[in-house]
Amino acid sequence: MTTSGPERRLTAGDAAPAFSLPDSEGGTTSLADLAGERTILYFFPQVDTPACTQEACDFRDSLAGLNGAGLRVVGVSPDPAADVRKFAAAQHLGFLLLADEDHAVAEAYGTWGEKVNYGRVYQGLIRSTFVIGADGRIDVAQYNVRAKGHVAKLHRDLKILPVD
Repeated sequence: MTTSGPERRLTAGDAAPAFSLPDSEGGTTSLADLAGERTILYFFPQVDTPACTQEACDFRDSLAGLNGAGLRVVGVSPDPAADVRKFAAAQHLGFLLLADEDHAVAEAYGTWGEKVNYGRVYQGLIRSTFVIGADGRIDVAQYNVRAKGHVAKLHRDLKILPVD
């Protein structure tokens, strides 16, 4: 599958776009709720698919090391809130997932765009990850990431040693 993302992409130093979305705990989470902590905000296409499950479980399994390095993890999916809640509970994630059903937040972060899969062109979510600083600015922006090995690469990029 190939992707050609939106024209506007976030880069280090940009202000993180504000959002307020239903979360996997039945509440609402906003960017303001994350202020004061470094946050990994990762966008994934669909709950209960093999690649998205692997990525979420990789974050779950690396949570101690990421939290120990002062990073909170939050995932964002265009799935309905009920599906996000079920997925987070079934996988025992231990971090919030947000439901961006109208993909407005994905668009604001530049993660919604044209995708091509087996010759079929469609609009969809481009798997991407951002590290948002405690000040609300983007520290790291990674687009078109691969689900497999992404969390390990993020550890390397951020110079975080994994916890055994």
